[in-house]
Amino acid sequence: MTAQESETARYRVVVNDEQQYSLWPAGKEVPGGWRAVGPEGDRAACLTYIAEHWRDMRPLSARRG
Repeated sequence: MTAQESETARYRVVVNDEQQYSLWPAGKEVPGGWRAVGPEGDRAACLTYIAEHWRDMRPLSARRG
């Protein structure tokens, strides 16, 4: 992906059962074990959402233990 393509690319925020967040290309099917949450938009908007919501990067199972 070129720098120009990455500026115009659209993403969605996804999260898994361990409450780990990631970006996924908008328009592509979300893989098994993940679900879409938050915004769909440019990379910066999605990363802002992740920064605001993913406070503890440990997997959920490690936080419970």
